[in-house]
Amino acid sequence: MPALAIVDTPVVDVFPDTFIPASPISATAVDGSCHWSTSLSTELYRIDDWGAPYFTANSSGNISVRPHGSNTLSHQDIDLMKVVKEVTDPKSSGGLGLQLPLIIRFPDVLKNRLKCLQSAFDLAIVNKSYDSHYQGVYPVKCNQDRSIVEDIVEFGLKSRFGLEAGSKPEILLAMSCLCRGNREAFLVCNGFKDAEYISLALLGKKLELNTVIVLEQEEELDLVIKLSKKMNVRPVIGLRAKLRTKHSGHFGSTSGEKGKFGLTAIQIVRVVRKLDQFGMLDCLELLHFHIGSQIPSTTLLSDGVTEAAQLYCELFRLGASEMKIIDIGGGLGIDYDGSKSGESDLSVSYSLEEYAAAVVESVMLVCDQKSVKHPVICSESGRAIISHHSVLIFEAVSANQQHETPSDIEFLLDDYSEEARGDYEKLYAAAKHGDHESCLLYVDQLKQRCVQEFKQGSLSIDQLAGVDGLCGWVVKAIGGSDPVLTYNVNLSVFTSIPDFWGIDQLFPIVPIHRLDQRPVARGILYDLTCDSDGKIDKFIGGESSLPLHELDNEGRYYLGMFLGGAYEEALGGLHNLFGGPSVVRVLQTDGPLGFEVDRAVMGQSSADVLRAMQHEPELMIQTLRDRAEEAGGGDEENGALVASCLDHSFNNMPYLNKEMSE
Repeated sequence: MPALAIVDTPVVDVFPDTFIPASPISATAVDGSCHWSTSLSTELYRIDDWGAPYFTANSSGNISVRPHGSNTLSHQDIDLMKVVKEVTDPKSSGGLGLQLPLIIRFPDVLKNRLKCLQSAFDLAIVNKSYDSHYQGVYPVKCNQDRSIVEDIVEFGLKSRFGLEAGSKPEILLAMSCLCRGNREAFLVCNGFKDAEYISLALLGKKLELNTVIVLEQEEELDLVIKLSKKMNVRPVIGLRAKLRTKHSGHFGSTSGEKGKFGLTAIQIVRVVRKLDQFGMLDCLELLHFHIGSQIPSTTLLSDGVTEAAQLYCELFRLGASEMKIIDIGGGLGIDYDGSKSGESDLSVSYSLEEYAAAVVESVMLVCDQKSVKHPVICSESGRAIISHHSVLIFEAVSANQQHETPSDIEFLLDDYSEEARGDYEKLYAAAKHGDHESCLLYVDQLKQRCVQEFKQGSLSIDQLAGVDGLCGWVVKAIGGSDPVLTYNVNLSVFTSIPDFWGIDQLFPIVPIHRLDQRPVARGILYDLTCDSDGKIDKFIGGESSLPLHELDNEGRYYLGMFLGGAYEEALGGLHNLFGGPSVVRVLQTDGPLGFEVDRAVMGQSSADVLRAMQHEPELMIQTLRDRAEEAGGGDEENGALVASCLDHSFNNMPYLNKEMSE
């Protein structure tokens, strides 16, 4: 075989014409032609499975939001791309010019979630002829953002929807918000308590808030008794029971007898006796329990509620005749992957209506058997209320896409060692015979040999690059290349999606535009942090990569993470000093855009995150200016340039800013 100079001879002439690049997208997602549509993207990304009824792909190839869910007859969809352009473009009508990443909140979705939860319980109560009502609370730990808590209190006025607090700052914000709400709404005080916490809860009672102090530990009762007498307050007391029913998933790891919180049967009996001894048994009004988040099935739910209802009735038998509330805790799950299987922490196998019916029926059956009056049913559903209402938008800024053509490859065979030329001849022969398996073997053999020669100093970097280019083209041509590309995204996983990093929680991630175009690659997402864990390489459906489009030099490529409204903002840290994203609150309107921006806040600046770590940005700026003046010999123009640069850097967000680059 002649020695070939591939710099002069196209690779497609060297290898058979039948070697064409294989598509990296699964054949099941393609309709067999070059045509692509939003309906195919909807199927590919399972949008209708996890997104219904709030998210859909529109005819423009963008993701749209339906703030009122399935009730779309009199409401216009909101195009996410229009929102992003409106709030990031400084020349838009609002002139906001916000930087990415960006959280978009839709309070109308939040309102709809509250309405649906209340309606589900109301329906179950009517259907079962249950002789009491449902009255929920929102656990503020899920997301303590002011607008969210205030919205929930406002939206829940008619249904007496309340708040649950688990720390002293949370009880302070809960009391403040509920002072403007319905006085019948519960303020449920959970968590570890000291004297100050209990004093705050008793203060809530003095302020005529419907406050319930839930005992998580037996020793908390002594403080309640002592402080209630000191403050001259008759408290309302609840007990948290440590049930035997156990949730087997990740979120149930502390349920059952080994649970972090709650009283055992013997502790409950002792608490009841002590309350009776101090003449306070009539203060006991609530029984609380929590199986764990993301309860997968109504079977497990009914099992836990039945056990708790038995305890509730036993408290009556022990003399707690003022018992009137059963708090079933959290656990109402959402379907992150849309599978509705309930087979993992990503999915639940029931609807809101089925959840409510299971709870009502289980409580009712036990109470009727024991001839106990039906209690008010309370739940602490956080994840199911707020997960859908916010969307995290971020941008892919670069990708390791390979654009080499045969003419780009400089590979002169005579420049290489005799051994390397022998490897090339074997590769060439395998290619001529269409033996793809041997091609891959000889590609690997040629590359390894040349890398070894490079390490020994007998091969230049130009020659090594030539081998890499040739081998990469051959592998791509026969469809043997790894189709997964690396997409670099303007985001910190640790700040904005900490549950992915910490507990392998998956969220739907989808391009929010170009859904009318066929994805050309599969990718994993690498964030901006200097950390190997700063990547997203697991996606819903068990996928280890995500179908994505090719980046171009002129456009922007936006991705959205959905169903992440609960916990992610509260848990996010400052790894690499990447702070929180920008946030906008968007209301639906009848105007030409279909929305208006009600509130907008730029994300944390570099000065903000430095200050959070005890640094002093003002002192840092002055130190740098002094050094610049010293180095520049008093040059005023140079001093002004330094001041301008520092001003931008300290006051802008730490994330990449494409506008400044341009």
